[in-house]
Amino acid sequence: MKRIFDPVHSFIELTPAEARLLDLPPMQRLRRLRQLGLAYFAFPSAEHSRFTHALGALAMGTRAFDELLRSSGDHVPHATERTYQRRLVRCALLLHDIGHGPFSHACEAVLGIHHEERTHEMLRLPEMRAGIEALDVDPDHVLGLIVGDPATPYPALRELVSGPNLDADRMDYLLRDAYFTGVASGRYDADQLIASLRLFEHGGRLAVGIDARGTVALESFVVARYMMFASVYFHHTTRMFERVLQDVLRELWPDPRTLDPIDEYLRWDDFRVLNELRDRESEAARALRERHRVYVIVAEFNAERDLRAFERCDAALRERYGTDAVWADEQSQVMHRLPLGADDPRSTVWVGTPAGPLDARRASDLIAKLSGKAYWRKLFVRRDRAGIDDARAICAKIIAESRQ
Repeated sequence: MKRIFDPVHSFIELTPAEARLLDLPPMQRLRRLRQLGLAYFAFPSAEHSRFTHALGALAMGTRAFDELLRSSGDHVPHATERTYQRRLVRCALLLHDIGHGPFSHACEAVLGIHHEERTHEMLRLPEMRAGIEALDVDPDHVLGLIVGDPATPYPALRELVSGPNLDADRMDYLLRDAYFTGVASGRYDADQLIASLRLFEHGGRLAVGIDARGTVALESFVVARYMMFASVYFHHTTRMFERVLQDVLRELWPDPRTLDPIDEYLRWDDFRVLNELRDRESEAARALRERHRVYVIVAEFNAERDLRAFERCDAALRERYGTDAVWADEQSQVMHRLPLGADDPRSTVWVGTPAGPLDARRASDLIAKLSGKAYWRKLFVRRDRAGIDDARAICAKIIAESRQ
């Protein structure tokens, strides 16, 4: 047994076969991919990697799986099947981020290929397939959990790996990102949440939910993701530099198809991208190298349901300074990926009560109020083409008028 110390979960134990899988080059590459991309420009300690997150997801997923067996083990009565599923979920969580490219989502926007597709290719590599088979699990079962295949014979394990609700991926990255950014509001009651996990039958398949006594812990989980999105994941400094980074990546990869071969794709990581910037003199390359702000934020619209004020501000700025001087950063999120929509008949998380399982939106007023789609918008202007104080005044006036 190999033991690795982690600042979030203390000691994480790996079997010899898992340790060998971890040592393969595609896995070691995750050490050179930051979990939060360029967030370290805003939060200097956010230097943690996808490698450490993979270990953390394995740790959280193992705890979650063991609790589900303890509380709902009658759904998986045979010891052999329990042992197989435990190996399977651990393997899938260890590998779940293997397909990410440099700076993750910025890379996907330029290459036009999602990391799940790359995961499929990587798991077909002979060394990866052999490493997975050495764990005595089926590589196709692993892939099905990672990409969220609805046809997987293990729907509950799919939820633990790829969500969309109570997955170990999110359970770890919220704690880890909060720890390394120092954002206290991103923490939640992980112990109570895991202790409350239960399996329910829904639509003829198993689904992961919680016991009613864990409702407050679920609420803390929901709020933590909301707060991390507001404070970290959509921080204006991070978003601005990610916009510049996309220009850099297009400069480095004028033909994105050159990275289609998986061997070439694996040669790229965050470190190589940054190293390639050393001798480039483009505006975007210099901005990243020197932390120069090309864009300046002039207005934010966080978790808005009504976009009319944003649209008026956007139009006014473009009329004043020209389209090329204004950048509207747009994100829409289904809050915490629990509610699928205020009027959506499908469930979010099942909450077990004496009267039977309830949708989390019915069990918690807080979750109900956060349900549905909200829009996150930020308006930036180029520093060299617009008056910053003037632009902010234009937006402030429009926002004030919209609230009257």
